[in-house]
Formats: sequence, structure tokens, C-alpha cells
Amino acid sequence: MCWSATADLVAGTAIAAVGVVCVARVRRARDLPIAALPLLLLGAHQLVEAAVWSSGGGCSAATTAWAVIALPLLPVWVPVGVLLAAAPGTRRRLWGPVAVGLATAAVLVYCLATRPVTAEIRGRTIGYGVNVPWMPLVLTGYLFATLGALLLAGDRRLRTLGVVLAAGALACSALWRLEFASTWCAFAAVASVLVLGWVRRREPLSSATR
Repeated sequence: MCWSATADLVAGTAIAAVGVVCVARVRRARDLPIAALPLLLLGAHQLVEAAVWSSGGGCSAATTAWAVIALPLLPVWVPVGVLLAAAPGTRRRLWGPVAVGLATAAVLVYCLATRPVTAEIRGRTIGYGVNVPWMPLVLTGYLFATLGALLLAGDRRLRTLGVVLAAGALACSALWRLEFASTWCAFAAVASVLVLGWVRRREPLSSATR
């Protein structure tokens, strides 16, 4: 996610701080899962990876924690969060990503429970390994549940968040394959600011459209 333990630690702390502000400014309970993204799934994730760097990779507890957040948790948390925050008129089309996310997470939970997770430090990147069957299908489901839910959201800011994260995933995948540097922390920082903007501009609780 970042190119060193220090970078992960600094970026994770800053993003988690933005996440605290997001959670503190939430006006409605159903907005909380999206508001908590920077704190729990972006900032905390990078802090966990700082521990992976420090442990030298391998099959450490930090590696397993990183995988649990990245693999089964995200494809459930994101679509369910988008569904809860969505206006009534857009919720029907979001049940697809929720269902796919639950199915994808079930496969990934099984893999994590029955197979070891490893991390290998490769210069300025970390490669994570877990034996996932039907990988193309699982990856498609994962992307549809996470990015698809954001792109299908009726909220313009959530769609923008989906575009930014999709671009970040493509860029980071290319750089990781070159073993140049892991740069996801930069996109996570942008995403956290977008979530903060979304929280600040949500309509009051008394709005009749929500």
C-alpha cells in the first residue's frame, strides 16, 4: 500500500485522523459505514501494513490482519454501506453488489481459514499471497461489489470516489507488477478527503428525499 513502514505509518495516521473527523461529523447512523471508511478500512489498514513491514513479511499476525481487512471485509462493508446511505429510489440496483459481495467474502473467508497467508517484501512493495480458487471469477466479484457499488450509487460524490479508487487500483497494480513502488496510500488519502467532503455535504436529517 505504501513504499515503506514509515510511509505507511505516516499516511495511515493522517488518514485515520481524517476518518475520526468524518465519523464525528456524521448526522445519520446509516451514513456511518461510509464515513468510517477512512478510519477503519483505509487508515487502519495502512497502520497494519506498517507492522507487516516491521515484521519482515512472512506469515505473521499482521499479515493475516491485513488480508482479513483487504479480502473478505471490504466487499461486504462497501456495498452495504452504500446501500444504507443511498436514497430510496436507488437502493434496488445496489442489492446486486451486496449479494455478490457476500458471496465473494464467503469464498475469501474460507480461503483465509484453510490456507496460509504470506507476505514478501520486494524492494519498495509487498507481495501478499493466498491460494484463492477461481481467481478471475472471485476478482470480478470483488471489483463489482466494491467499485461497482460506488459507481452505481445515486450520489455524485460516491461515484467520484468509485472512479478515483478504480484509477488507483489500476495504477497501483501496474506499479506493483513492475515492483517499482506501492503507491496506494496516495489514492487512499485522496479517497479519505472525498469521503470527508461527502459527509460534510450530506442533507440534514429532516430531508424528505432521504
